[in-house]
Amino acid sequence: MSEKQISMTYLLSERLISVEWRERFIRFSLIFFCFALWQKWSFFYAFFLLSGAWILDGGLRNFKQLIREPLVQGILVFCSVVAIGLLWGDYIETNQNKWKKYFILLTFIPFFALLNKDSARFPWVSNTFLIVYGSILLTGAYQYFVQGLIGVPALDISYLSFSAILGVGVITTIFLAQVSQTISQNMIWWFISALMLLLQFNQGARTVLFATMVAAIILIFFMGQKKRKMRLIGISSFIGLALLLMATNSVMQERLSLVSHDWAAIKLGNYETSLGYRLAIWDIGLNGIQEQPWIGHGTGNPEVYFEKETQTYKDGIYRNLPAFQKTSHYHNDWIEVGMHWGGLGIMALAFLIFSWLRIFKENQLANLGIAFVSYIVLAGMTDTFLLYNRVPPILLVITALLVCWQRSKMNN
Repeated sequence: MSEKQISMTYLLSERLISVEWRERFIRFSLIFFCFALWQKWSFFYAFFLLSGAWILDGGLRNFKQLIREPLVQGILVFCSVVAIGLLWGDYIETNQNKWKKYFILLTFIPFFALLNKDSARFPWVSNTFLIVYGSILLTGAYQYFVQGLIGVPALDISYLSFSAILGVGVITTIFLAQVSQTISQNMIWWFISALMLLLQFNQGARTVLFATMVAAIILIFFMGQKKRKMRLIGISSFIGLALLLMATNSVMQERLSLVSHDWAAIKLGNYETSLGYRLAIWDIGLNGIQEQPWIGHGTGNPEVYFEKETQTYKDGIYRNLPAFQKTSHYHNDWIEVGMHWGGLGIMALAFLIFSWLRIFKENQLANLGIAFVSYIVLAGMTDTFLLYNRVPPILLVITALLVCWQRSKMNN
């Protein structure tokens, strides 16, 4: 072997080794991200690790192609509005700064890009995510049924966030049941879905549970269009199970009974209840949007606006609410966004939701997209769903996994 051949062999082997180590680093970053989703302290580092892996994988060179993805466009537009709002905002006045959580949506871009580029990465990531997700569910089930605790206190997951995570799981497993190739797989996914719905009923999150049931019924309805009989059986069975759980579940009955109690207090002029606080903050929020309908009050200002406005708005009928509950958000995604960025923000949020639907539709998953979007919109009617801890990135990860899985099927 000549000296030139030896040199070329050495360079080739060196390149192969570097490619191999790069791929190991990328897979490690993706897997670590699946674990970090559930831990506040590690999520920040996981995002930068994932971004570094994406850049190493040539992400910047392929960005023009990536930006064609509908959901990538929606996230970039929405996060750009959040950043631009700082120009007329005054976020230093408040210690909450929950609006920063909107930037977590950006994690979808490197995660999806890395997963979509190489199908060999999919099994590693999907299996890791399923294992971690299943472990969280088992932990939550143990803490409720054995220890009598709601949420997952061991991982600092509140009952609202855990209920939302369960809701995403219910919708996803119903979809997986409907696309299963065998009857046994179909029955397993339906069984898992029913167990998660049972656990969600015991969390006491009313709106999220309602959003889950509506989204599930929508999914069953659309997925069974070709088989009318099966569609009716599926919807009837799901509604029957939901009604049975509602009638026998003491936690949900107690939560529902609070609505009439809160309404009675409102009639007496007492807004220091869960329902009363929401009605008050929506009232002030809508008034604030009317004052600044085009660009809102700026990033970070809405919290300060509420506490100031309660002292004089409608002769001060809400003046005690800041002491009743610390102001952190407006308990509605659209009002929250409208208060920060006005009509500009509302249009950006609508574009984000529409883009979320488009990425499913373009990959022949329109029915699932409608169910997910319905879930996001309904869950955000009485709370700021997009500001929930962990939930939006988990939903984005599931979106990326399902879209990449569908593309691999379409390409085969």
